[in-house]
Amino acid sequence: MSDNRQSLTDLAALTGAAPAPVAAEDNAAPAYTTDEAPIATPAPVVSTMPLREQIIDAQGRAYATGRRKDAVARVWLKPGTGKITVNGRDQEVYFARPTLRLVINQAFGVSEREGAYDVICTVKGGGLSGQAGAVKHGISQALTKYEPILRAPIKAAGFLTRDSRAVERKKYGKAKARKSFQFSKR
Repeated sequence: MSDNRQSLTDLAALTGAAPAPVAAEDNAAPAYTTDEAPIATPAPVVSTMPLREQIIDAQGRAYATGRRKDAVARVWLKPGTGKITVNGRDQEVYFARPTLRLVINQAFGVSEREGAYDVICTVKGGGLSGQAGAVKHGISQALTKYEPILRAPIKAAGFLTRDSRAVERKKYGKAKARKSFQFSKR
């Protein structure tokens, strides 16, 4: 290492520059000084996409439609205490199963807005599971209309995409969509 230090000081003496500092440890890379200006680091990339506008009605509510299977939910969202009303009934009465209530409140959990909004919705068609999925989809859409800044976390969770899975139709000559009748050889 001493040969290396000697050659660096000789080089500095030849060029007329001050000797460069050498690191104390043998295996550490030496820090060289230059007469150039420091390299500028690029500014962080900020999205050029403008934020969406807030869409609310005259009563200060955001409206959205949610769909799942054969169920369609019309959802109105406004600031409040966290009360969710489905078809004129409280959510605990309409969706008796706790898993369905958990599905409905997922959008509030992802956006960290539990208890911040009142929800009034009407649901038609399908069964209870499809209706809960439709209400979740509607709440997610309405949340992004009321607070456009929440669109990124809700979209990342996949709540803005309509779940298009539905029951496959029955085909003729089959017992169900794909199940065949029992085969008899004789």
